[in-house]
Amino acid sequence: MAAAKRQRSAKRTKMINNTIVHVVLAILAMIWVFPILWVVLTSFRAEKGSYVSTFLPQSYTIANYARLFSDTTILNFPRMFANTLFIAICSCILSTFYVLSVSYCLSRLRFKLRKPYMNMAMILGLFPGFMSMVAVYFILKALGLSEGGLIRLALILCYSGGAGLGFQIAKGFFDTIPLAIDEAALIDGCTRWQIFTRITLPLSKPVIVYTVLTSFIGPWVDFIFAKVICRANADYYTVAIGLWRMLEKEYIDSWYTCFAAGAVLISIPIAILFMFLQRYYVDGMSGAVKG
Repeated sequence: MAAAKRQRSAKRTKMINNTIVHVVLAILAMIWVFPILWVVLTSFRAEKGSYVSTFLPQSYTIANYARLFSDTTILNFPRMFANTLFIAICSCILSTFYVLSVSYCLSRLRFKLRKPYMNMAMILGLFPGFMSMVAVYFILKALGLSEGGLIRLALILCYSGGAGLGFQIAKGFFDTIPLAIDEAALIDGCTRWQIFTRITLPLSKPVIVYTVLTSFIGPWVDFIFAKVICRANADYYTVAIGLWRMLEKEYIDSWYTCFAAGAVLISIPIAILFMFLQRYYVDGMSGAVKG
């Protein structure tokens, strides 16, 4: 009888704890989702201006989205979107290759400056990247990459050039793959490149997905480097600069709802990329070899 009472008491306590946890998580979810929902609703708001008497829209329209692509006299959103997409895709490809290559070398190879490089990368990672933006700009200016169409190339170099320093997560994943697999492949006559591309990468889908997502999101949402390098060249603005200009005092009254619409639109490529790569992440987690 006493054991049954203790069991019922334990079940009741567990149920109360689970209820409290779920309530807290539900509240946190509402706090996290509500600003996103508000931005989406504001993007369809028919009332113009940033100062309105009601928190939620009173009427809805799709004119804000249409204006982003039709009114290009002041802020050319389609061109900004295309610039950002091109820069983000190129930077993502280069950064992913750099990160995975450096991570594999540091995980599998042993060379003289391996530990000093890892220590240096760790120290440099303590400082925010924008601390170097003035020096980076003058280097790009000296190379003639700060004017005209070469601004896109300059941004791609900025976003991907130092990507190899962010090797820690990928290296940690490569370390979990048994070294015996590499040794067996070497005995069979494989080169290091063949081991990397045909054995290690197929076993590393989760970290590849993570690297691709972070490499794409960085250039897609960056404002500081884009603003410093683009300066007043409106033809090469990214969406971050365009959305920032929509909130300037001369534009905010007429472009505020379009700003919300633009914020919704720039989230679509990231959502599509995540949905496309998610299945590879799950497959990689279920099929990864650990040791």
